[in-house]
Amino acid sequence: MYDFCLTLPYAALLALGGLMGFLTKGSVPSLLGGLGSAAVLATCGQASLSRFHQGALCRPATAASLAVAAALTVVMFRRWQATGKFMPAGLVAVLSGAMVIFYVWNMIFVGPPQRPASRSY
Repeated sequence: MYDFCLTLPYAALLALGGLMGFLTKGSVPSLLGGLGSAAVLATCGQASLSRFHQGALCRPATAASLAVAAALTVVMFRRWQATGKFMPAGLVAVLSGAMVIFYVWNMIFVGPPQRPASRSY
């Protein structure tokens, strides 16, 4: 599974979470954090998808996505520990931690897309 397969939905969830934090609690940091990290991840996911269509991988985009997910894991885990509330910090920490594992796995084991053999008739 290529990185963009989960990066784009992950970005959408973060954007939605930031928006929900703003709408329900009036939290501007939640809005900026959610939309900001989602924008970076969506850009990385789009770059990775574009390179996939060219028959290659975009390792810099995967590495940038890994960095964002790792940062979110640390920040949100600390917030979860400080508040003791699973929602939303714990959920984002767990989800981001899973994405860190996915990105590391992706960088180690996933190779360039295979082109189907052309048939000559």
